[in-house]
Amino acid sequence: MRVLITGASGLVGKELQKSFAEQGYEMLLASRSEPKDDVHIKWTIEEGFAEPERLEGIDVVVHLAGENVSGGIRWTDEKKKAIRDSRVLGTRNVVDAISKLKKKPHTFIASSAIGFYGERGDEEVTESSAAGDNFLAGVCKEWEAESRRAEDAGIRTVLLRTGIVLSKEGGALGTMLTPFKLGVGGVVGSGKQWMSWISMPDQIAAINYVIDNDNIRGAVNAVGPNPVTNEEFTKTLGEVLYRPTFIPLPEFAVSMIFGEMGDALLLASTKVVPKRLEDAGFEFKHPNLKEAIEDAVK
Repeated sequence: MRVLITGASGLVGKELQKSFAEQGYEMLLASRSEPKDDVHIKWTIEEGFAEPERLEGIDVVVHLAGENVSGGIRWTDEKKKAIRDSRVLGTRNVVDAISKLKKKPHTFIASSAIGFYGERGDEEVTESSAAGDNFLAGVCKEWEAESRRAEDAGIRTVLLRTGIVLSKEGGALGTMLTPFKLGVGGVVGSGKQWMSWISMPDQIAAINYVIDNDNIRGAVNAVGPNPVTNEEFTKTLGEVLYRPTFIPLPEFAVSMIFGEMGDALLLASTKVVPKRLEDAGFEFKHPNLKEAIEDAVK
């Protein structure tokens, strides 16, 4: 099988490469740099693929590329534009390229995020739930609209709405590890906001499962089956690291320091469940948070 990956150097992309290599897949990796070998192909958000003819014969496209939403302290207008353009324009260029191929890929897995749902309080959210109304939700709606154009071109399309991927190498958990290990971690805001997470092995397994099951298409929540509150997440992380968790970060401090980014990423409550994956028979290796964190930090 020949697979194209964009965002291959990212947190999930690196692990996905390992999985595909183990399965003997032939990979083509999109990169902003000039390719140094046949494995890489030059691609930019603004201009797309430098050599689109090299995409002929690709069976599956996994599109993961996108500006890091949590980079920096606050969202400036420039940062928000980069977040949006990297997803909307980048996806448009990928879909345009694969839609014009003589032999189109049979599957397009497009990264999205549970930010699609916005602030939902204690509501349990599935793939059929409506979109939210904040900045990230708006970006996700536009992002997915560009991805769905692949379906119009006859390519099976899956919108992978990913939650917090647990890894010590980066992301939310990677950022939290240092202060928690130093004993200065604690509840953020009220601690009642819901966090929807997934272990890295389950994230990679979910992508492979989607590739192997042609009946899965449309939106798929890539989250574990047991979301937790921030308070429970904090307590569990402290237990795994054998560290106290008594220094809170009050809501007013989050808003003052991080602004809109803090409200969206740290204080928003989104209780997402993986209904489509479970209905399709997917079995989670790490359904519970404690074992997922233990696996991530081992």
